[in-house]
Amino acid sequence: MQAFLEDVTPACARCTPGESLGATYERVRAHTESLVSALGPEDMVVQSMPDASPAKWHLAHTTWFFETFVLGPNVPGYDVFDADFGYLFNSYYEAVGPRHPRPMRGLLTRPTSEHVMAYRHHVDMHMRSFLRTAPGADVEALVRLGFAHEEQHQELLVMDAQHLFAQSPLRPAFDPAWPAPAAGPGGRFHRVTGGPVRIGAVDEPFAFDNEGPSHTVWLEPFEISDRLVTNGQWLAFIALGGYRRPDLWLSDGWAQRQEDDWTAPLYWRREGDVWSHMTPGGWRPLDPDAPVTHVSYYEADAFARWAGARLPTEAEWERAVRTHGRLEQIDDVAWQWTASAYLPYPGFRAADDAVGEYNGKFMVGQMVLRGGASVTPHGHSRPSYRNFYRPGQRWMFSGVRLARDVHGSPDSERLTFLRDTLAGLSAERKHFSPKYFYDGAGSALFEAICRTPEYYPTRTETALLHAIADDLASTIPQGAVLLELGSGASEKTRVLLDAAPWISAYVPVDISADALQGAVQSLAANYPALPVHPVAGDFTLGIDVPVAVAGRPLVAFFPGSTIGNFTPTEAIALLRSIRERLGTDAHLIVGADQVKDADVLLAAYDDAEGVTAAFNRNVLVRINRELGGDIDPLSFEHRAVWNVALERIEMHLVSREAQQVQVAGQTFAFAAGESIHTENSHKFTPASFARLAEAGGWTVERQWISPDPAFGVFVLRAR
Repeated sequence: MQAFLEDVTPACARCTPGESLGATYERVRAHTESLVSALGPEDMVVQSMPDASPAKWHLAHTTWFFETFVLGPNVPGYDVFDADFGYLFNSYYEAVGPRHPRPMRGLLTRPTSEHVMAYRHHVDMHMRSFLRTAPGADVEALVRLGFAHEEQHQELLVMDAQHLFAQSPLRPAFDPAWPAPAAGPGGRFHRVTGGPVRIGAVDEPFAFDNEGPSHTVWLEPFEISDRLVTNGQWLAFIALGGYRRPDLWLSDGWAQRQEDDWTAPLYWRREGDVWSHMTPGGWRPLDPDAPVTHVSYYEADAFARWAGARLPTEAEWERAVRTHGRLEQIDDVAWQWTASAYLPYPGFRAADDAVGEYNGKFMVGQMVLRGGASVTPHGHSRPSYRNFYRPGQRWMFSGVRLARDVHGSPDSERLTFLRDTLAGLSAERKHFSPKYFYDGAGSALFEAICRTPEYYPTRTETALLHAIADDLASTIPQGAVLLELGSGASEKTRVLLDAAPWISAYVPVDISADALQGAVQSLAANYPALPVHPVAGDFTLGIDVPVAVAGRPLVAFFPGSTIGNFTPTEAIALLRSIRERLGTDAHLIVGADQVKDADVLLAAYDDAEGVTAAFNRNVLVRINRELGGDIDPLSFEHRAVWNVALERIEMHLVSREAQQVQVAGQTFAFAAGESIHTENSHKFTPASFARLAEAGGWTVERQWISPDPAFGVFVLRAR
């Protein structure tokens, strides 16, 4: 039994619309008795294993709940049916008193099943009378908790009876008319978006305390199967050695597989070439298209590895169920193992009274299952429901839904943008990464900046490249591949392509797919014989050299003084990464702006036409468009600052007023004058750049410095 979630209004818990509290009580109690109607007294007393309980005990324990927690404290003068029952039928409640050991419940031949039924009817009579008095809200919540508790034991009763009958050579059935689960093909994977998502009980009319508090978790995008793993898929796992391969299993799982000699799911039996399995309807032929059930977490995890997938986390499962309408078999076939340990949610605190004992003290050594099963009473499950068992247990109706990671998709790139943005806005000093300037609009605005009268770096670097083109080309080997980092419109690249026609291929790498597309189209018109292999991605996270150009000499081109956008530590790490990915035979051509008069620098980053201001604010426009922001870009002022000590230009977006903005449902407050630090542009001297290159694993082989406004081009060789 699980404690009630105190902050959820219990007005409709465990009832159908318009159903009174008394009517719900009658319905729930009657269903329990209907489940045992075909059982004889002998069936109801036996305990098949320590984890299971006799049917008679379930009947008595659920009755003990109402007597102990509802009637005793709230009906003046109520006399308990039998004083010994508090000891016999308590389950886990230390606060209520001692209890009969669980593994010995099957030894209770007395009280008889008939006496237990008399106990139920006695308590039912008093509960009917009590419920007619319209109990207060707190007591009503406790009564509804009793309904949920009894429904849990209805499921346990079927599980335990099935395990008992599975031990009999006579092959009895709990209910011969028990329906078989709907069969169908194995599942297809569907993508589910990630980001910051809320999980846990929110608007549910009833929930257990372990389903809250509702809280935010971060999810990467993932894929999840719309159906459960089938018996046929599991037969393939068996045939291909799944139970014989320790590499598929967790260490504890492999130890238990060996100790208990697992070769198939629980209740599976093979006679010749024919498989059958035990169900509540008795032993039946195995349907290969029906979902597999009665597997442990260890088996589920091993199967997922074998299938090249994994188990979903409980947050992923809940996210998928709440947002993806194509999932099937959610709560009507088998509980689904997740990869999540059963632990408290942030802010969880168990209630101090007896009914709060259950969940908190069991939050160790167990794994979470989500959904519901064919034995789960109708209406008992919900998306936030957290079931839990030890990873080696198998007698419950447990199945498998697979999940997979998603790598390198546009969605994952968007979520990286979201994660970095939320982290930057949550920092004590708010900041953005400048790499997110360069969407399609941002790239176009940067090209416009390069044409402003004040912005000297592009003109100066381009002029210098033309002046040194022949000397620079002499450093490029025959048949080399030119790989440009942050290629943008690839304008400066043309100087090298013209001066070194022996370049065999060009690999532009840029975070903006729009910029790449435009550059590739333009290059195709002007250099029709040049193979171009565009790579859309963030070169700061790694450089993937296309297979088509593997084995040729590599020359990396890094113009525009983009190296100055990184802090010294970041720049050193980037240079080391480039060296490792391109190899020690590669060399690197870098453009690096030089230290100069502050007035010249400030004008270059705050032009009179306001193009740089529009470029800076465009990142806010992008956040609104791609991340669901509500930021007014004009409420932020563009500001450029020369930091003398660090020899860098800093760009900021400064809030014009006190305001609040939202991004992805999260609110961020700004004081008037508070800034977002958006970009650095470090300036160098030949000596300071040489020191940076040395720290990154390179040596400056040649260098050229233009006349004022000074700009440098450096050829680096790997050390």
